[in-house]
Amino acid sequence: MNAVLPRFLKSAYRREPIVSILITMGVVDALIGGLDDSWSLFAVGLSTAGVTLAFKLWRNSQQQPPVPEEPVVQHYLPPRSSNSTLPMLTVNKKKPPY
Repeated sequence: MNAVLPRFLKSAYRREPIVSILITMGVVDALIGGLDDSWSLFAVGLSTAGVTLAFKLWRNSQQQPPVPEEPVVQHYLPPRSSNSTLPMLTVNKKKPPY
């Protein structure tokens, strides 16, 4: 459990830093407001975190699914050789010299 939370937070901050900062600010404001009996700060914190979370979910639902790419075919040899073809070799039976 201890290793999972920091890894999740790091990946969230790397992917969407502004959204993560706004959610963190809202949660901290709500905690401070709730513990200090400052209901206005609590409401501001909850509304900040809620609006940011709603914006993130709305933006994720608006994204189109990625278009699958065609697999890249690697040819290790060219379709035709760049060298010219060699002539056919024929063995001529010569008469032995006398």
